[in-house]
Amino acid sequence: MEKCMLKNKELEEILEKIDLNEAPPAEEPMRQYYFMKKAQMLVKQKSEELGRPLTYHVTTFGCQMNARDSEKLVGILDEVGYTEVEDENADFVIYNTCTVRENANQRVYGRLGYLHSIKKKKPHMMIALCGCMMQEAQVVEKLKKSYSFVNLIFGTHNIYKFSELIVTALESDRMVIDIWKDTDKIVEDLPSERKYAFKSGVNIMFGCNNFCSYCIVPYVRGRERSRNLKDIVREIEKLVEDGVKEVMLLGQNVNSYGKNLEEPVTFAQLLKEIEKIEGLERIRFMTSHPKDLSDELIEVMKDSKKICRHLHLPLQSGSSRILKIMNRHYDKERYLTLVKKIKTAMPDISLTTDIIVGFPGETEEDFLETMDVVKKVRFDSAFTFLYSKRTGTPAAVMENQISEDVMKDRFDRLLEEVQTIGREMSSRDTGSVQEVLVEEVNEHDPSLVTGRMSNNLLVHFPGDASLIGNIVSVHLDECRGFYYMGTKVG
Repeated sequence: MEKCMLKNKELEEILEKIDLNEAPPAEEPMRQYYFMKKAQMLVKQKSEELGRPLTYHVTTFGCQMNARDSEKLVGILDEVGYTEVEDENADFVIYNTCTVRENANQRVYGRLGYLHSIKKKKPHMMIALCGCMMQEAQVVEKLKKSYSFVNLIFGTHNIYKFSELIVTALESDRMVIDIWKDTDKIVEDLPSERKYAFKSGVNIMFGCNNFCSYCIVPYVRGRERSRNLKDIVREIEKLVEDGVKEVMLLGQNVNSYGKNLEEPVTFAQLLKEIEKIEGLERIRFMTSHPKDLSDELIEVMKDSKKICRHLHLPLQSGSSRILKIMNRHYDKERYLTLVKKIKTAMPDISLTTDIIVGFPGETEEDFLETMDVVKKVRFDSAFTFLYSKRTGTPAAVMENQISEDVMKDRFDRLLEEVQTIGREMSSRDTGSVQEVLVEEVNEHDPSLVTGRMSNNLLVHFPGDASLIGNIVSVHLDECRGFYYMGTKVG
């Protein structure tokens, strides 16, 4: 993992000047630097007592927002003196949880049972739970009642407080719970560790205002709040200085970016500013809501030399009736019109999507409408989901819940169609030469390296570790479903 954000040296200089005999500052991020220093002291004491370095392990469930949050947790753990290990037999174990689907919750409970057996053998072990699942009141009650050995529980809104929470948990002999219902706070300039030296996720906004009837996210991530444009540009500039060539802009709905700023800015305007950053070669973003994808954005994407030719545009359903009940704010016709606009402007665009099968009240006719959109749009790939009831959402209490066997039948038919079309679409570049950002040595065959094209498809070709992080020209020899085998050119 590679350091980003504040350079170690800068941070060390700040920490050196902090006097722990004084009261913690009220302002952020200075308050967190104070607790970082205090955590360093406590970790050092415990390490000396045990006669070895203290270790940590972070497990991330869920989306790219969660993955980015985990990088921030890891950055702070490294800074306060913990050492990362590959398994959960560690001194500090953190689960960064997801709650989009019910089975995600069950997985966490299962893993906690396993951790309990480890903790019995090493009582000083710290267990922390954070992320979306912790924002559900019934989850916290269950943890208090049945999993009292957990040391620290916090949510999605106060991750920036992690240094302070570590200190509180280390000094407490009881479960520490710090859950905020919402926040308007965004704290900049905290340490972070990124997984790849050459690419990084960058949060541009947090929360969601859409309240789709099946979705728990607005309840656990809070309302939309955008970061200041200058802070985003400054972060990306620092990342580029540190060797990053590709950024992924992250938000629950990036098209809503900037609406709540004192001086409103559009997402398209933000992209234009990021495009100007010298040394940055690729820009990606997740996720776009069809209801407010603007003509301005299409135009900026069309003219850009850096924005990747890939757009994830969740459909969810092809039935206008179901889309209305889902509270998606567009219908089938509007979605198809939008796709036509996008493809006219960028014929080489790769379109991917999300589709839910078996939403309450979905009839066979509704399902066939979805199939119709899939056939008309011809997505490069689609993430297909069986509807999962989430307590606390309007859809969970709707009548006409669909039986499992009907859902499964529709899901299988949809999957077959999506995969058939996806294979045809993916193969369209066979025989051409494409730019590929090399990400890693192939885990199945060390004589190959693996990278991504602008359209997000994977390419495997002969090469070695020296190519990692470079953009190289590759001849696409053969398409094998959803990836290519190729040969480096030049």
